[in-house]
Amino acid sequence: MDAHINLNARIVKATQAQLAAFSENSFYGRGVFTTIAVNRGRAFQWHAHWARLVEHAARIHVVTDEWTEAGTGEQLETILDANKVEQGRARIMLLARKTPRTVPGLWRVAEGSEDERFTDLLIATAARRSNLSESSATTETQGLALTVSPYRLNTLSPLAGLKTTNYLHYLLAWEEARARDFDDAVMLNERGEVTSATLANLFWTRDGTLYTPTLACGAMAGTTRSCVMRLAAALSIPIVEGIYEFAHLTEADEIFLTSTGRGVAAITTFDFRRYTVAAGSIVINLREALRQEMLQLDS
Repeated sequence: MDAHINLNARIVKATQAQLAAFSENSFYGRGVFTTIAVNRGRAFQWHAHWARLVEHAARIHVVTDEWTEAGTGEQLETILDANKVEQGRARIMLLARKTPRTVPGLWRVAEGSEDERFTDLLIATAARRSNLSESSATTETQGLALTVSPYRLNTLSPLAGLKTTNYLHYLLAWEEARARDFDDAVMLNERGEVTSATLANLFWTRDGTLYTPTLACGAMAGTTRSCVMRLAAALSIPIVEGIYEFAHLTEADEIFLTSTGRGVAAITTFDFRRYTVAAGSIVINLREALRQEMLQLDS
């Protein structure tokens, strides 16, 4: 993470930032976040990220009236400039101090404090893992190792599909996979249906058709996911969003992940299976299409 953050429209050193110790976020994890790709100093798909952030905030009763899309966008530009971010990522968090819906009898935030806002805005930035200026041909042989997580997603949970600061379930699943020397893991829901990876959306191909789990299975509504689906349609790649059992994934010709941090990331190992990522494949074509779209930020 970079040295400075934007906390409630003020640039401060990350090591000196102060948040309320007694808050709905610190006690219950009531907060939402989004991670945005930054290319040449500009945020990618800002409107889509903000729209999802507000939608998810509303579903867990985080007040967003204090922070508008335009105002938050300006604060994002401010911290990108302060940290001199050209290629990287920005994480925007809306953290509840208190909510108008606090249930009587639970721990409550003290009234009468100097700062009476309901929600804190925190924006942090970091360098990107890969260089988007490189052509996809330079990275087509690189890939990730994927396994299956022993943990399950619960589609009946009120947090299913939400990017909240209560993210420990996904983090523990990722750490379990890393402990076995895998880069990520496939998450199944309580019915055994394929949903996503631990920290990314999941796609695979079979006989020239692209597949991805529907959001009803518990998959996250990723902004990179939506972008890749749109790019696939533009490239006349057939795409099917559906409910899939694990066996469907094991018969894939290609598998790849999508996220802000990874972009389009090919899988070359899935447990004992091996995949070759070749020039002209669907994953390479979509990776290049995404790269070109991000480079158009300056046009």
